[in-house]
Amino acid sequence: MTGSVPDVFDPRLYGQGIPHDRYRLLRDHYPVAWQEEPEVLGWPAGPGFWAVTRHADVVRVLKDSATYSSYLGATQIRDPDPADLPFIRRMMLNQDPPHHRRLRTLVSRAFTPRRIDRFADVVRERARTLLADAVAGARACDGTCDLVARVTDDYALLNLADLLGVPDTDRALLLHWTQRVIGYQDPDEAGTPTVGPDGKPLNPRSPSALRDMFDYAHALAAHKRRQPAEDVMTALATDPELTAPELEMFFFLLVVAGNDTVRSAAPGGLSLLAQHPDEYGMLCRGEAGFTGTVDELLRRHPPVLTFRRTAVQDMELASTRIRTGDKVVVFHASANHDERVFLDPFTLDLTRTPNPHVSFGDGPHVCLGAHFARLQLSTLYEEVCRALPPGHLQLAAQPGRLVSNFINGLKSLPVRVDGN
Repeated sequence: MTGSVPDVFDPRLYGQGIPHDRYRLLRDHYPVAWQEEPEVLGWPAGPGFWAVTRHADVVRVLKDSATYSSYLGATQIRDPDPADLPFIRRMMLNQDPPHHRRLRTLVSRAFTPRRIDRFADVVRERARTLLADAVAGARACDGTCDLVARVTDDYALLNLADLLGVPDTDRALLLHWTQRVIGYQDPDEAGTPTVGPDGKPLNPRSPSALRDMFDYAHALAAHKRRQPAEDVMTALATDPELTAPELEMFFFLLVVAGNDTVRSAAPGGLSLLAQHPDEYGMLCRGEAGFTGTVDELLRRHPPVLTFRRTAVQDMELASTRIRTGDKVVVFHASANHDERVFLDPFTLDLTRTPNPHVSFGDGPHVCLGAHFARLQLSTLYEEVCRALPPGHLQLAAQPGRLVSNFINGLKSLPVRVDGN
């Protein structure tokens, strides 16, 4: 902690829990606060950034791409290697309008609600089967199981693989790539960082680190052109307007973001339901709707913690002077608990309305896969109510949290399924 402004950068903080006390201090007194970027976990120091923690300011930054650019320095807190920046800017997530609009239109043609809704029955059967196997296994042993290992990791991964059209034999690759890219700050997920020729850790988003994923994307696309199917990769592979480099980056974005959004949100939501048995009972009895429940659980446990923008020009935000080129980082979990917007923000209210959370972002970069994520989450919670009625979903130990200032991940969720 520097002076009276609390540190909310250190990834190790988030391995212990969301630092809501620090967020509130920032919202109340330093809504746009300067943060240092010291060397941590073997990753080099950075120049520092502005942390934006109030809901209104977060929405303003996300909506105003002309002032707060995704393109100039990309969207992660850490600065990419200058040699990698042109490559990273090819991803839709790291572009600004009008180029971003073109790419979003291209991928939207493949990622249609109609195509996604076709998977509703498959998603439900998968949730039902995974839960039944997990519950049966737990009851055959000591009555406990890890819902991350037994249910939510496979649920998110297999649903995404179906949507993309990845063959069964290759599906483990998706989890491997996700862990490598998303969990790079967590030694349990990433192991010892790969070191480049300069002796610095190799950015997992660099071209060399992603070569195997891109090679696979091209091989899969070639297969889809020979044997087309009703899936997203067929639609992308056969789109005449999509270039080969764009195909690579779309595959990267869909595999990593498409998998980890639900992979992070699902256990987070289940953990909250286990900790709030009265609300869980309301949900299972039909006294709260699943649509509103999904939004409230996303508000309390957003899958993404932060996104970075870069100031295009000198400006003021919340009476704070920001200079051209400064990094500006929005904090989703803080915005979702801003007392200026949400009444009793730390109360889990499954009937909360309105619920203007920013867990799927806002503005031009609002999550393209939100419809698919909502379908999966709503279906999972419905099937959990059937498999584990009230009284049969209890935490057996504290969840294991991902060490990351980017993804709000749970590595384990031990629950007791035997009831009282």
